[in-house]
Amino acid sequence: MDHQAGKLQTAARAVLTPPFRFFWRITTEGLEHVPSSGGAIIAPNHVSVLDSFFVPLVLGRRMTYVGKAEYMDSWKTKYVFPAIGMIPIDRSGGDASAAALNAAAQVLAAGELFGIYPEGTRARDGRLHKGHTGVARLAMRTGCPIVPVGIIGSDEVQPPDSKTPKPFRRVHIRFGRPISVEKYSDRAADRMILRQITDEVMFEIRNLSGQEYVDTYAGAADRPGKIAPVVPLPERPAAPEPAVATAQPSVLVASAASSPAAVAVANGSIEADGVERKSSSAVLKSRPLDLGLDLELTSA
Repeated sequence: MDHQAGKLQTAARAVLTPPFRFFWRITTEGLEHVPSSGGAIIAPNHVSVLDSFFVPLVLGRRMTYVGKAEYMDSWKTKYVFPAIGMIPIDRSGGDASAAALNAAAQVLAAGELFGIYPEGTRARDGRLHKGHTGVARLAMRTGCPIVPVGIIGSDEVQPPDSKTPKPFRRVHIRFGRPISVEKYSDRAADRMILRQITDEVMFEIRNLSGQEYVDTYAGAADRPGKIAPVVPLPERPAAPEPAVATAQPSVLVASAASSPAAVAVANGSIEADGVERKSSSAVLKSRPLDLGLDLELTSA
């Protein structure tokens, strides 16, 4: 596949960044964990269609990702999505997964960033769902590290089924420590290893986003009564303690809520279809910024 997607990304970033920053307060954390060169896999949670705009706009490097070919049928997205780096994939064919994997491998082989949503589709209920093993397969095939990402608040900007985004909302993007798969290089065909790597990625995303994790795939779990209990995921070794900051950062995430339970009630609602919609922005209200994390708060 000829790698043309995103060739206008620099220009698109220059055009889109000012209005995005005017309409939404976008802050980042942990950008230093994104490699400054070489191939790397960017793996965010997915709660809004605008996630595919917010993440590339805060990165200083070109990022490519795959998206459904249906976006090419709408005049609103036909030119913008490819310009910011989307490679359209027809999901109706049986070889769609192979085509997406091949396209991603070409991008990574060229030393660029490739974005993939491990959940496979948007989580319409605001929870973090079980990851598909495609992210692990891609990492094992290319040897590139996986950078987990937690996006907070983008579903407040454009909730599910909303046709237009809401202005003046807060979006916070957290980048975690890269996950290396080199120690598994001789077990690329082992399905258990692929699942283990995927679960580790989802565990890191959960820590970054603060979402509730459910052991069902996104889409299938949107129906009432299909939400599974939280399932423990494998732990990672803790990072060395960072030096204590001598001054408070100029950007604050949010104040702590007096009661996490009260926040969950306030930010969740049962809609006409019987599905509870819980916004990820509740995380900003229920989780104060932990300055003990190995992520440095920056303003993007």
